[in-house]
Amino acid sequence: MSDSGRKRPPLVAERRHGSAAKKPSRATRKPAAKGKAAPKKATAKRKPTRASKKKRNPIVAFFLGILRWIWGIVWAFTWRISLVVVLLLGMAVGYVYMTLPDVTELLDGRARGSVTLLDRGDQVFAWRGDQFGGVVTADTVSKHLKNAVIATEDKRFYRHFGVSPRGIVGAVRINLSEGRGPLSGHGGSTITQQTAKLMCLGVEYDASEWKNEAEYVSDCRRGSLWRKAKEAIYAMAMEAKYSKNEILSVYLNRAYMGAGAYGAEAASQRYFGKPSANLNPAEGAMIAGLLTAPSSLAPTANLQRSQDRAATVLRLMNEQGYLSDKDTKRWQSHPAELSEAAEARAGGYFADWLMSDGVPEFFGANTTEDVILKTTMDPRIQTAAEEGLKWVFENKVREGSKAQAAIVVMSADGAVRAMVGGRRTKVSGAFNRATQAKRQTGSAFKPFVYATALDLGQHANDMVLDAPYCMNIPGSGQWCPKNYTGKHYGEVTLTFALKNSLNIPAVKVSEQAGRENVRTVASMFGIESDLAAGPALALGASESSLLEMTGAYAGILNGGSSVTPYGLVELRLLGEETPLMGTGGGIGERVISDAAARELIWMMEKVVSEGTGGRAQIPGWQVAGKTGTTQAARDAWFIGFTNEYVAGVWMGYDDNTPLTGVTGGGLPAEIWREVMVRVHEGLEPTPLPAFTPEPPKPQPKKKKKKKGLDDILNGVFNDILGGN
Repeated sequence: MSDSGRKRPPLVAERRHGSAAKKPSRATRKPAAKGKAAPKKATAKRKPTRASKKKRNPIVAFFLGILRWIWGIVWAFTWRISLVVVLLLGMAVGYVYMTLPDVTELLDGRARGSVTLLDRGDQVFAWRGDQFGGVVTADTVSKHLKNAVIATEDKRFYRHFGVSPRGIVGAVRINLSEGRGPLSGHGGSTITQQTAKLMCLGVEYDASEWKNEAEYVSDCRRGSLWRKAKEAIYAMAMEAKYSKNEILSVYLNRAYMGAGAYGAEAASQRYFGKPSANLNPAEGAMIAGLLTAPSSLAPTANLQRSQDRAATVLRLMNEQGYLSDKDTKRWQSHPAELSEAAEARAGGYFADWLMSDGVPEFFGANTTEDVILKTTMDPRIQTAAEEGLKWVFENKVREGSKAQAAIVVMSADGAVRAMVGGRRTKVSGAFNRATQAKRQTGSAFKPFVYATALDLGQHANDMVLDAPYCMNIPGSGQWCPKNYTGKHYGEVTLTFALKNSLNIPAVKVSEQAGRENVRTVASMFGIESDLAAGPALALGASESSLLEMTGAYAGILNGGSSVTPYGLVELRLLGEETPLMGTGGGIGERVISDAAARELIWMMEKVVSEGTGGRAQIPGWQVAGKTGTTQAARDAWFIGFTNEYVAGVWMGYDDNTPLTGVTGGGLPAEIWREVMVRVHEGLEPTPLPAFTPEPPKPQPKKKKKKKGLDDILNGVFNDILGGN
């Protein structure tokens, strides 16, 4: 029978391992095919016994065991210490976090205020103190400045948590490769760490704890390992407290950027005369480049060095994708240039004088406020003074000469328009020979002698005898003044004596008018220095400053009233409209009569048109003035005026070395002319306020009395008796 209808059993693979496989019965077991070996029964694998393992060297096993034990201890110690450190660090960061103020309180970190000086046209020409242009933020400054700062100072600023381990490792590697200590030189500090340092880690300046502000700043900049650790903690707390842009804003407001400028806005105004929001890539790169060394890289100190540094910053901006290749090449080939105010290097001698003498100290060098000073300075006249002085020294003075010169230009009311205190005009903080040097005035003092005489009733055409003259000086013996020429001219008018600067007539006029009266007139005109007590007073034996002398001559020009030179028009606080102070000088009380002043002006005009001051003539203008040369030609002066301006020039050596071949009528008069020609460009000539004095009335001749008979007989009788 066929079994085709029988159900086939499922095909099951033979289970080779385990007891689950069903053994076939003896009845069903088929004999193996002939010639084929029966399959071997699978046997379970046995685990190797300990004895079957290869025995390990007991010494190696011992040391490995020790190492495992040590590692276990180290690991247990390390993770516990790490946990403690993390907890302590977290507590420290948390504590600092709680002490951090609101971000708005951190934007102005100066210990001093600033002083901004405006010229007579309300344009900034100088800064003093710690300049702060106003609060800016990372969003309001030019994007080019923001990108330049990040590219230069911290390219991973927006990706780290306040501290950059990669930056620290890189800095240590660079320092070691350059032969310095690991913490010397490159610090690897992030912008956040630098901001923490600018904040002195929250420590405020205390005058009782530090000798001065410089010591406080030095302490804040220390780079010890402990200081670095505190700085890192402070930086992480700042990252937790403030946003990235807030931290960057604090940095952009507090960072010192050279030339007294604190913050991006002050630097932008200081160097380029524009808001920080309007900076182009070259200007932004220049400011960002200052952050590494603001004093030495400041463009006012070395423009070329600053431009070179800016070119490097532009390259970094290009490498980090902030500038295209085309823009980078463009701005590198057109570097940033300074504004005119920045070129003036903080106002030079005029600003120095005003800060030292023109305003109270608490509104000047030591101000804690931001102060605005409107001044009398005229930039056009200042430029004229500097250029005139430069021209004479380049064309009239031998090369290599160490002689110095000073210039003051003012209006008749004493408003100082320009001041040059030495041949180096682009300076700040230098010795000012116009205000600080006290030198003998020589014959430049003589107008005050004649002013006294005229005010007492004498006139320009009155006569004085120029002849050998001696006086006995108590305690000094006989004193005999001599004329510069060594000659005598007999009977001369006061005008002739002044225009030719004769010494003997000046002494005689002084003695006749009264030496004390001359001293009084000179001091009332503004010469505050000690005046000589002896007869040499008339010859300028006293010392005075150029500013004092020029102010005294201004008193003659304005009709005989005293003048106090001044440079301040008004003082106000930043943001305030009402001035706290007004003009500090001007015209004062009358010294001599208007008629005497006018007559003296006429006499002084003859000094220039006919006498020793001929080199000071200005085509088309009436000029009055006086030359002055001291003993041994140690000082040479020319002071004079037109109807518009008064100017004084002094020339000499700082060490009192005699000048060679120089008198007041020489180089000083030429400097005066070169300056005043430039000052009067474009002005319509106006005459001096003088009048021509009346010529002296001829004195009637005395008639000789005819001798009578009695006179003749008396004469003969006296001769016989031996009478005289």
